[in-house]
Amino acid sequence: MHIPDVPPQLLAALVEAAAGQRLALVGGVVRDLLLHRHHQDPWRGLPDLDLVVEGSAAALVERLPEALEHKLGQTVPLRQQHHGRYGTVAVELELPAQFGGIWLLDLASARQEVYPQPAENPRVSPGSLEQDLARRDLTVNAMALVLPRDAAAEAQLLDPHGGQADLAERRLRFLHHESLRDDPTRLLRAARYAARLGFDLAPEALEQARTTLADWPWPWHLGDDPANAPPALATRLRMELELLLEREPWPQSLALLQQWGGLGLLDPGLQRDHQWRRRLRWARRLGLPRLTVLVASAEEALPLARRLQLPHRTIRLIDCFHDLCTRLDQITDLPHAPSFWTSVLEASGTTPEAVALALVCGQGPRRPLLQWLFHWRHVTAGLTAQQLMAKEGLRPGPEVGCRLAQLRQQRLDQC
Repeated sequence: MHIPDVPPQLLAALVEAAAGQRLALVGGVVRDLLLHRHHQDPWRGLPDLDLVVEGSAAALVERLPEALEHKLGQTVPLRQQHHGRYGTVAVELELPAQFGGIWLLDLASARQEVYPQPAENPRVSPGSLEQDLARRDLTVNAMALVLPRDAAAEAQLLDPHGGQADLAERRLRFLHHESLRDDPTRLLRAARYAARLGFDLAPEALEQARTTLADWPWPWHLGDDPANAPPALATRLRMELELLLEREPWPQSLALLQQWGGLGLLDPGLQRDHQWRRRLRWARRLGLPRLTVLVASAEEALPLARRLQLPHRTIRLIDCFHDLCTRLDQITDLPHAPSFWTSVLEASGTTPEAVALALVCGQGPRRPLLQWLFHWRHVTAGLTAQQLMAKEGLRPGPEVGCRLAQLRQQRLDQC
C-alpha cells in the first residue's frame, strides 16, 4: 500500500533494520491513510511516523544507519532520544532532499500493559503487536500496517478491534468497557480526534464516559491533596489539555468534552461554565496562555493548578490574580480617579499578567483595568530623581520618592 509522501527506501531500510522481526506503522498514519483511500478525506500530511517492532526498538535504531546507507546509497545523519521504561526511541533523520529531508520517527518496542490502580501509570512488559494494539485508546487508532519483508509485497492491515468499520461510520469507540477507568485522559483524546476528524462518540462510548464520571472509580477525589493525584488526573491530564488547546480545533474539542461531562475531571465549576469560549479568545489577544486562563476560571483554581503541576510562575500568577480579585471586590463606590486605580492595581506586587487575567475572567470594572494595562502604568512623574532634586533643592532620601509619586499621581489624574 503506497503511503503519500513516504519514500519507499525509508520503509525498506526500517524493515531491514528490524532484522526479521515484525515491524508495523501504527496510529494516526494508518487511520488517516484509510480515511484518505477509502473515505475520500483529504490527506493531512505526516508530521512524523509511529512504528512498533516486536523486539527491541533500541536495537533496530542501532542497525538503522547501516540499513539507510544500504538503501539510499549514502550516510544519513541520525539523532536519537531514548525513553527508558517504555522502550521507545525518538529518531530524527536528515534524508537527502529528494527523500523528503527531515523525518521524525517514533519507534517503540511492542508491549502489553496492566493498570495496577485506576488512573496510575501502567506496568509494562514485552508483548506482541496484537497486544500492543490492545492497549490503545480508540479502535480507529488500534490498527497497524505490518511492513512486508519483500518490497514487492503489500503491507498487511491488522484491525483486531473493528477500526475500519468505525472509520466508515465516523464514530469513536473505546477498546473495552474499562478504558476510561484505567485512563481518564482517553476522554480528552476522544474530544481531540472528534473535533479534528468530524467524528461522533459512539453511544456505548458516551455511556461509558457518563457512567465512569458519575461513579468516579479513582482512589483520589476532588478536594483531596493535589500532590496525591494519580498521573492520569494530574500530569498526563495536563499534557492532554496542552495538546487540545494548542494543536487542535480547541473550541470544538472543549465543547465536546463539556457535552460529555469531561470538564468535571478538572473542576465542577468548569463543567458548569459556559463563558470559557469568550475568555479563551480574549486570552490570546492579551498574551495569556489558554491553559492558564482555563485553570484560573475554576472554582478551586490553585488546587487544580497544583494538581496539574503547572509551572511555579503560573501558580504565582493565579495566586496574584485571586489577591487582586479580592481587592477589587472591596471597591463599591465608583467612579474613581486614575491615581486611585493605579494605587490599587500596583499594590502588593500585582503584575500586568494578573490584571490581564482579571480582564479576561470578567473580574472588576473593565474600563479602569484596560486603561491601566495599556496606558496608566506607563505614565511617569515626568522628572528623574536627579532632576527633581536639582529643581526643588531636595536631598537624597524618602522625601524624593514621595514627591515623585505625588507628581506621577498628578499627571495620572490629568489623563
